[in-house]
Amino acid sequence: MHTSPFLVQLVLLIATAALGVALFERLRLPSVVGFLVTGVLIGPGVFGLIGDPESVLTLAEFGVVFLLFEIGLELPLDRLRRSWRVTLPAGALQVGVTLAAASAVAMAFGVEIRAAFVVGALIAMSSTAVVMRLLTDRGEIDAPHGQLSVGVLLFQDLCIVPFLLVLPLLAGGATGSAGIEAVAGALLRALLAIAVFVGVARFVLPPVLDYVAKLQSRELFSLVAVLVVVGGSVVAEVMGLTLAVGAFLAGVVLSASPYGTQLKSDLLSLRGILLGVFFTAVGMLLDPMVLVERPQALLVFLAASILLKAAIVYVAVDTVLRQGRRIAVLCALTLAQTGEFSFVLGRAAIEAGVLSEELGEQFIAASVLSLLATPFLVRAAPTVATWLTKGVAGEGDDERAMGRRGHVVLVGYGLTGRTLGRVLTALDVPWVAVEANARSVEEALRRGEDVIFGDATSPELLEHLGVAGARAIAVSVNDPLSTRQVVEITRQLNREAPVFARTRYVLEVDRLAETGATDVVADEVEGTLDLLAGVLRTLGHPSASIDRFLAELREEGYGALRGPVELGIDPWLLELLEGTTTEWVDFEGDEGRTLAEFDLRARAGCAVLALERGGVTTPNPPADTIFGAGDRVLLFGTRESVAHGRAILLGDDPGES
Repeated sequence: MHTSPFLVQLVLLIATAALGVALFERLRLPSVVGFLVTGVLIGPGVFGLIGDPESVLTLAEFGVVFLLFEIGLELPLDRLRRSWRVTLPAGALQVGVTLAAASAVAMAFGVEIRAAFVVGALIAMSSTAVVMRLLTDRGEIDAPHGQLSVGVLLFQDLCIVPFLLVLPLLAGGATGSAGIEAVAGALLRALLAIAVFVGVARFVLPPVLDYVAKLQSRELFSLVAVLVVVGGSVVAEVMGLTLAVGAFLAGVVLSASPYGTQLKSDLLSLRGILLGVFFTAVGMLLDPMVLVERPQALLVFLAASILLKAAIVYVAVDTVLRQGRRIAVLCALTLAQTGEFSFVLGRAAIEAGVLSEELGEQFIAASVLSLLATPFLVRAAPTVATWLTKGVAGEGDDERAMGRRGHVVLVGYGLTGRTLGRVLTALDVPWVAVEANARSVEEALRRGEDVIFGDATSPELLEHLGVAGARAIAVSVNDPLSTRQVVEITRQLNREAPVFARTRYVLEVDRLAETGATDVVADEVEGTLDLLAGVLRTLGHPSASIDRFLAELREEGYGALRGPVELGIDPWLLELLEGTTTEWVDFEGDEGRTLAEFDLRARAGCAVLALERGGVTTPNPPADTIFGAGDRVLLFGTRESVAHGRAILLGDDPGES
């Protein structure tokens, strides 16, 4: 039996990629880096296990098609509408300035103008796959720099569509009036093709998906999901667009469909496999001899993709958007690489004749190196940010900030910080807040609030806020690393005052406690506890028992919820739910009867601790007390006895005929 060489190469590629990713996961490095390194090793430039990476790359490009479809499917239109004032300028500045600067550098080295434009576009892209994975693993996806980086990445992903549409125009090479007519005609045809494609995706695909879903066949729906992506991309290419553009548009249109989530679920694993094959194939394209034969050109590419882009992002975030130095540094080093869509654009440019093979090889080598460097740049970013912001004490009224004592320091002035500030103001407790978002500070100052702009990880700034003389410090920022640094510095400046910290993830609780936090609130767990309390009340557990149960869980730092699942919940915690409790009951039984006539101790086994009537509470009411409408009774006993006593007072005692 004859075995296809392509199939053998594909199996070998997947097997070696799996081993490489397993090793890199152990090293806590992104899987994308493992794919790239594996590709370099098995490619023709090193061991030569696979001699023709182009054949595999053709299949692997569908991984990017699936990625673009998913991005279109998940395009957070509501979030974009809320954050466009920051996301749009940040993305436009980064892409526009990087495109212009990198193109100018390329032209200075003798690159023809059309190719220089493509080089600028290649460098302007960053890796969504690598950055998202790194931010998620570090718990920084919701941090200020994480949200801003994701916004810029999203803008870049959107830019790949016009970049791909421009390539045929650049390949045409027409000039003058003929060139203008050619550009106008091509744009008109592209817009017409987009309109037709979107119309079909909007009005034809949803009814088809609806019919398939009603058949209740998971296998059929999965097949149709793959057909939507691949078929839609091919149709778009036939209409004059590209595979990637078609996949993205199909995803955007279907994002409003009720089947969007199921489509993503069915395609996620397939997209992951194909994307892994894509990055491994890209690694195979790297010829190590390029590093030796053309090191200068490689260094220029690498400097443009890392140093130039990082500098542009830093200036845009710090100077133009006024987000502060720390966030600017973190964003700059997070986005300082080329991305997966750069490879797609580069291959398309080479096939269109706009980019030479030699420039393509140099770009691939520099891009692979920039992706390999990204995990280390992200790890070093906080240290670099701390070094650059050292000595920055923020902006604000120095006279108001000096000599503070007996006040509360609020680190972070988002929703949590503003709520704390309002309550403290109502209680006439002096407070001061620090916030890294310049717009939030401006709004707070207009309201007359004592809020200072600056980076709270700076010891000088915390001294400026009077942390040493503060009564309490509350840290509520979304960046887990910044939270740990603030708690550590605060504890060094003030060893007596309690430090309260809010974190999103329960894994941060122990780290913050070891750093010096007095009390840590984990958003991830608090939502779980609220849900648990509702379930327990539905099951009939008294509110007082539930409150004690939850209080003990919080007291021990959520330890019972963070232990191995096999250990279960400690029995003593469960006893709190089953033990004695107290509960207020609104009287709704027979009016005119006395406490002695109800005889709750004998009939239910519970005792009456107090009676509330007309806003007046009477402890241990006498036996001849007559109950009436509007009375509230405080019962004491076991969960079962209190529940029985409640039923008697409500007139629902099943024992009475």
